Parts: sequence; structure tokens; C-alpha cells
Amino acid sequence: MQADSHSAGEAPYPVRFNVAYPDRELDRLTTGFRLIVAIPILIVAGALGGHEWAGNGPGRGVVAGTGGVLFLAPLLMIVFRQKYPRWWYDWNLELLRFTNRVFVYLALMDDTYPSTDERQSVSLEMPYPNVQQDLNRWLPIVKWLLAIPHLIVLFFLFLAAIVCAICAWFAVLFTGRYPRGLFDFITGVFRWSNRVSGYAFVLVTDEYPPFRLSP
Repeated sequence: MQADSHSAGEAPYPVRFNVAYPDRELDRLTTGFRLIVAIPILIVAGALGGHEWAGNGPGRGVVAGTGGVLFLAPLLMIVFRQKYPRWWYDWNLELLRFTNRVFVYLALMDDTYPSTDERQSVSLEMPYPNVQQDLNRWLPIVKWLLAIPHLIVLFFLFLAAIVCAICAWFAVLFTGRYPRGLFDFITGVFRWSNRVSGYAFVLVTDEYPPFRLSP
């Protein structure tokens, strides 16, 4: 089964995420010093992130003001005007794509330096909602509350993902290859996080995220 196909009997979720597996030897030198090599792009990501107040992980980092993923402004527009300005959606989607590229690089899943605009090995798709037809105008007020069970699970999943990334660091240094099982697990954690972000913070869908790592 391909990594981007959904499991039998499970409908694909509107927010879709995947990372292409690097079926080759990875650069051991940049892997060994990844945190140091990543400092420039982390500075750029921090400059774009604004003043974060919601969570950690590649799918979150939302703000009420300038910079970062726009949350409060789209929420107010959905509630009072039943509109989601397209450029706000485009900003959120491209920022999340960039953030995910950085996290994938930090997790050693790709040795290509994160681009600020090219998609590279990371794929993230979110539907642009027709607010009047696709979204309940009042639901965004409580989505963050409904997402709390997911946030609790993700806390522990990210702890596990960090352990997996450390194990993968040793594997790449000694073998040059990223263990496929560890890769798929971390990809699943990132996928879960992005689904929750799309539902509760980017507000592109009212479909409740599934409790699963698979597509």
C-alpha cells in the first residue's frame, strides 16, 4: 500500500499530509549537526511566527495578532460575516507548509535544506471552504475546546516522536538510512497534528479529526 493512500474503509480526511520517504543514503554530516545547521531557517521561522500562544508541533503555533497562523481574524469573519478571505487562507496554508518543512528537516526525515517557497518532500493540502455551505458559523468558537482530547494525545505522541527522531539520528549516522517504521510513525504524528490544526485553528473544515496516524 502506498504511503499516501487511505486505509480500507476509512474516508480520507479533508486535511491531507504526507512526507516522501528518502529511499537513499542521507547526508551524515548535516544529520550529525542538524540543530546547528538549522539555526538560520529557525530564525526565519521565528520571525514569521509572531507571538505564539497555542501549542507546539508543525501543525500549530497560532496567534491572535500579527505574524504566525491567523486564527482570531478568520474566526470573527466566519462568525459575523460568514466569509473566509482567500488571502488569509493562502497565508495560513503556505506558512504551515513552510513550518512543516522545517520540522521535517529537524526530525532528520529529509537532508534537503527547507525552502521558504518550494514544496520539496512535504505535501500539505487543505480545502478552501465555502463558508456558507461548508462551515457552521458558530462552531469555530468552541473548536479549540472540542480539540482538547486530540491535544492531550498529541502531547504524548510528540514525546514519542522525539524519542524516535533520536533513534533515527543514530541510525542515519551509522547506516545512512532512515528506518522506515520510525519515518512512518513521525509522519503520522505530523499528519495528526496538521488535521487538528486545520480543524481547530485554521478553521477550514467542520469534520472532526480522526484519532489515527494513517492517511
